[in-house]
Amino acid sequence: MPRPEYAVFLGLDVGKQEHHACGLGPDGKRVHDGPLPQSEARIGEILEDLSGRGRVLVVVDQPASIGALAVTVARSLGVDVAYLPGLAMRRIADLHPGNAKTDARDAYVIAEAARTMPHALRRVDAGDEALADLEVIVGFDDDLAGEVTRISNRIRGLLTQVHPALERVLGPKVQHRAVLELLQRFGGPQGLAKATRRQLIAATKVRAPRSYERLVDAVVKALTEQTVSVPGTRAAELVLPQLAVTLGGLLDQREQAAKQIEEMLDPHPLSRVLTSMPGIGVRTGARILLEVGDGSAFPTSGHLAAYAGLAPVTRRSGTSIRGEHPSRAGNKQLKRAFFLAAFASLSDPTSRVYYDRKRAAGKKHNAALICLARRRVDVLHAMLKNGTLYETRQSSAPAA
Repeated sequence: MPRPEYAVFLGLDVGKQEHHACGLGPDGKRVHDGPLPQSEARIGEILEDLSGRGRVLVVVDQPASIGALAVTVARSLGVDVAYLPGLAMRRIADLHPGNAKTDARDAYVIAEAARTMPHALRRVDAGDEALADLEVIVGFDDDLAGEVTRISNRIRGLLTQVHPALERVLGPKVQHRAVLELLQRFGGPQGLAKATRRQLIAATKVRAPRSYERLVDAVVKALTEQTVSVPGTRAAELVLPQLAVTLGGLLDQREQAAKQIEEMLDPHPLSRVLTSMPGIGVRTGARILLEVGDGSAFPTSGHLAAYAGLAPVTRRSGTSIRGEHPSRAGNKQLKRAFFLAAFASLSDPTSRVYYDRKRAAGKKHNAALICLARRRVDVLHAMLKNGTLYETRQSSAPAA
């Protein structure tokens, strides 16, 4: 990011009730060091006082959530704001002596990083309330996704415990509305076994009009494969319908959240750019926008790939150990978004050719997807930089 001349580098280690603020001058001397309450008046007072020395740069480790008030007050006073990502923060902290983990030390590390390593900072998009709203909804959707996974695993675990054959049929489709209806109406294996075929069809036909017969046939066949009742089956019959209702409610909330995300994402000028790329839908597009912005903070696609943890890491020890390995660092949420987008893009012929070529070279499925995601970062970075929509290349060796 551009580096104007700052008289004070103010690092804020943000907290729920109060922050810790450490201000450093250009020579590294402390000009301020102490707690800072989550108070508009007090934050404004400190910033105005420090502004008497000259231009101030406020750097936070969490620009959203608990750091949002400090960021907003700084902007209202015309003070520049930047963000030090958590991963960079941890690595930079290792360069400083001592193992203590205190708010005062963290605030100093943030201020010192701003003073000596401005390349580690990220821009906080000024005044973009739409992105702040989007962050809240996307975060809520992420929480819902975690709950959906947890409840789905709980249902599959119970079915595996009491009737493995039935789990093999229902487990992979546990989030399908027809499967949830079966579990809500009839419970577990005992309730399903008591139901007639007509009842099973009535429960599934509307929710799976093209596959209900195959589903019912598979359930009936699975029920015949086990005649004994495993301990815990009676309790499972009571719990499974409740879990199915909970899971159905969570899926409804995710659908509503997706609509809200789409409504917030559509007006953004980069929305069409992001979603024009195969595999990038509303959710992944929103996550990429929140983490990357317009891409201007990343000079090259390599910088963006490294930030997302998609750049391979080379490890060497003399001449005995060599090789490249997937990075375990980077922004985990962004990496997941790129990975999911790459997986979703396999229906696109261009991406499929690149993926198949990597598989033919001996790479396993996940490794080939990582390679595809890394290649797509090159394309996406150029799209964001130029503001252009995705275009399929008509060649035998496509880039994405």
